[in-house]
Amino acid sequence: MSVVPAGYLPRIVDDEVDECLETYGAVEIAGAKWCGKTWTARRHARSIIYLDEGQNLDMALADPKAVLVGERPHVIDEWQLAPSVWDVVRHEVDDAGGEKGLWILTGSSTPAKDRVHHSGVGRIGRVRMLPMSLQESGDSTGEVSLAGLFEGKFAHVSCEMDVDRLVSLCCRGGWPEAVGIRPSRALRIARDYVDATVEQSVPAKGGSPDTARRLLGSLARNLGQATTRKTMVRDMYGEAGETDAVSPATVSNYVALLESLYLVMPVRGWEPPARSPKRFRTSPKRYLVDPSLAVALLQMNERSLKEDWQTLGLVFENLCVRDLTVYARALPEASQDPMHYYRDDNGLEADAVIEDASGRWGAFEVKLGENRADEAAQNLLRIREKLARNSLARTREPEFLAVLVGLGERSYQRADGVYVIPVGCLGR
Repeated sequence: MSVVPAGYLPRIVDDEVDECLETYGAVEIAGAKWCGKTWTARRHARSIIYLDEGQNLDMALADPKAVLVGERPHVIDEWQLAPSVWDVVRHEVDDAGGEKGLWILTGSSTPAKDRVHHSGVGRIGRVRMLPMSLQESGDSTGEVSLAGLFEGKFAHVSCEMDVDRLVSLCCRGGWPEAVGIRPSRALRIARDYVDATVEQSVPAKGGSPDTARRLLGSLARNLGQATTRKTMVRDMYGEAGETDAVSPATVSNYVALLESLYLVMPVRGWEPPARSPKRFRTSPKRYLVDPSLAVALLQMNERSLKEDWQTLGLVFENLCVRDLTVYARALPEASQDPMHYYRDDNGLEADAVIEDASGRWGAFEVKLGENRADEAAQNLLRIREKLARNSLARTREPEFLAVLVGLGERSYQRADGVYVIPVGCLGR
């Protein structure tokens, strides 16, 4: 009996799930709550059990093997509630004699490492999901393909995107339940998401709701910044009075906790060549998993966002990073971590650098309006010149340079070779 949900909107990770089911005995689909993991799992399954319903969790804790029963592929939803399920699945895959595609595990948080005894490498494939990109929700034509840019293919197309629509997309976010409803109502989903995370998920992992909410507020105010722990503490408690309430080390632990809940999305710095130690020394930039969460945390709405152009620019950048991450992970030669940013000691930077496993790369600058495209293009060209000029680094030429804009009517290539791409045209 099929458990495919009616009205399912295809997701870009569907192909990756199929590939993992053909390669491994089981696959885990992990990501933020409400981003569509369960529906995607059902799209590929024949049966399902929900560990957060009825007595199923008690059964899983008492007898983990019992939840493995079902027509295969069989989904075990929210498996992290009973971490022993992971090890049982791994053992059952070993005993299955090479049979593939037996179980699909979905999870919205990472369990404590001491509660899972085996990594599952070679037995359980991993797929990471984000909320819907604009292409997946039908708000981008997808005619300019990221994969195509790596192959030298570019489409000259037009799209419609005005300020009102762009703001509504930032407020609505990529939650499947929000597609087709008014942004003002959809924004409630983001607010409810924050509340559920802070009041339920954080305490379940031993954290303080108040500390987590304060930290999330700091991250929302500093979207896309490599913010120091001291800055976060100051944001959370002010310059004086309560700065001793939490240590920078505690802040680091809470950032890790929010990342384990797939709420915060770190983007690492990029430095050619691949073995450069600077890649690991550079502080990550941090975004929220969906731009609507930033709007909710800043206690804004469509009207206030339109009146604050600077904040709108940051929220739009968060939207672009979400979409670029979705598309980059779907590249034919995608690396495990294809999404980066670039910043040198002189302040020269690119908002996004996409690199595949073969070492090919391309860079994006994100600008709200097309009127900033010239400035952004010159910045990208300076990066290319600097990296290519260093013969010792042996940096290959970028496959493309592009300015990703929110308010633009058409995609085109400038005389200097830099592409200008409206976000409403970009896709996988």
